[in-house]
Amino acid sequence: MIPQEIIRRKRDGETLTAGEIADFIAALSSGAISEGQAAAFAMAVFFRGMTREETIALTLAMRDSGDVLSWAEIGKPITDKHSTGGVGDNVSLMLAPIVAACGLAVPMISGRGLGHTGGTLDKLEAIRGYNVMPDETLFRRTVADVGCAIIGQTGNLAPADKRLYAIRDVTATVDSVPLITASILSKKLAAGLETLVLDVKFGTGAFMQSTEEAEALARSLVDVANGAGVQTSALLTDMNQPLADAAGNALEITHCLDFLRGKKTGTRIETLVLAFAADMLVQSGLVSNFADGEEKARQALSCGAAMERFAHMVAALGGPKDFVENPGQYIQSAPHIVPVPAPEAGWLSSCQTRDIGMAVVELGGGRRRPQDVIDHRVGISDIPPLGARVEKGQPIAVVHAATPDDAARAVATVSSAFSVSSVPVATTSIIHGRVGKTL
Repeated sequence: MIPQEIIRRKRDGETLTAGEIADFIAALSSGAISEGQAAAFAMAVFFRGMTREETIALTLAMRDSGDVLSWAEIGKPITDKHSTGGVGDNVSLMLAPIVAACGLAVPMISGRGLGHTGGTLDKLEAIRGYNVMPDETLFRRTVADVGCAIIGQTGNLAPADKRLYAIRDVTATVDSVPLITASILSKKLAAGLETLVLDVKFGTGAFMQSTEEAEALARSLVDVANGAGVQTSALLTDMNQPLADAAGNALEITHCLDFLRGKKTGTRIETLVLAFAADMLVQSGLVSNFADGEEKARQALSCGAAMERFAHMVAALGGPKDFVENPGQYIQSAPHIVPVPAPEAGWLSSCQTRDIGMAVVELGGGRRRPQDVIDHRVGISDIPPLGARVEKGQPIAVVHAATPDDAARAVATVSSAFSVSSVPVATTSIIHGRVGKTL
């Protein structure tokens, strides 16, 4: 196998064979291919695309580049959820313990921040001591004992994707349907899942800007995953504003705790979390319909069982045993906290959500290069939903920064990201539609 020939063929729009793709990915995993060659391959795929068969081959090759787990000893339905990435998207942090409390097992293999979007692992690392890279023995024990474990890709799970993922982040090749499909599903298939739900986002804070692009990605993901034997569905969700009312690693952990305590009822993110919980419970056969699934999830929240699972997961993976009771002792706060005043009175009508995400990156809460160290303290909090009434000078967000200069830049960015209307604006549903298996 000559790597540059495969790169050339894809650059010229030719269709690669499953064998060529498997050989390239094997070389990527072993280190026989340079970062430059991997970047060139990603760029060729970005511009030329892949057929469905090529995408399946790429997914399976990346899955098979390492171990493929089996959970036969667990005795529970094995399920997971994945998001294509957004701003203030910490759904996984709440969803995993909720469905674990309902009787599912969730071995969640998550990623770091990508582009302007936050990463679940970066958020969890804001918790002092939390080990996002446990060995397989601890990972399995946590899933068995707690019902959920949110960790990163170990060296033995889809290692080829782990390398390509970091390269895509810094080479402007993130928003490619075949690469996103293979990246997401290689990890999920390697985790030994029986069912999977996907959050495919569209809008100003998503990699897919339009609903048509999001639906194409959702269909690709659902078709490839079901073709590989994992029962999979996807929700198309609106990312034209931050999902949570906070964006930034430690701030989103705090939001997670508030959510699990019942302090975020009636919000867009609650709608989404409960919808995914219901879908997971239906697909796993624990309930017969979505309404029963949502009610079961609500009960897990209201009785405190979901919070208990989250606390046990944190402790099992090296975090503080009293984290839920005393989070302030283990999460650092930024030294400079500055409100963002509304430029005029009216109703928040639109948001350039990607700008909010990039403001977090600029503050140090994300990476420009794979080796960058994240400042977990920084971010943006107290973000109201679109449609909210604001008065001139009233805070429309609060910036958490490491320095006064960083704070000033972020305040300007966040202020310009929002538009204010002189008349009330209609709100839209967060869930645009569902994509299921094609019969």
